[in-house]
Amino acid sequence: MTATTQALDPGARAWIEGVIAASPVGKALGIKIVAAEVDCVRVGLKFDDELTTVPGVIHGGVISTLIDIAGAAASASGLTAADGATGGATSHLSVTYLAPALGDLEAVATVVHRSRSMTQSEVAVRSVGGDLVAAGQVSSRIFHETARS
Repeated sequence: MTATTQALDPGARAWIEGVIAASPVGKALGIKIVAAEVDCVRVGLKFDDELTTVPGVIHGGVISTLIDIAGAAASASGLTAADGATGGATSHLSVTYLAPALGDLEAVATVVHRSRSMTQSEVAVRSVGGDLVAAGQVSSRIFHETARS
């Protein structure tokens, strides 16, 4: 989070907490929103043996899902109730695994580009000790109400 934080619009908070964090996959993995401001969101994941590939190492698919959820939350963080957003989807996800994930994780997603209908976020996943475990990029599409005649 930066020194100049910008509070979330209630519409953004509703998307982040009510839709993204409350999704069945987010709940099943135990992903939690740690902090959120416009264009920067931190999410956490507690280590659980059920999330491992081999004993002690979190599965890469769980890490990619953490990156995806963090990127989606960062994308939603810039929404306002007036935007008329009706949903969103990840259009591209890139993950680079850098070290084994051996414990609790925290992902920080930062929006590096935003337009009305698209965001590009960079995500860093770190261990509780601060070691970089994975890096990702998430392109998110934002859907809006369409005018009807």
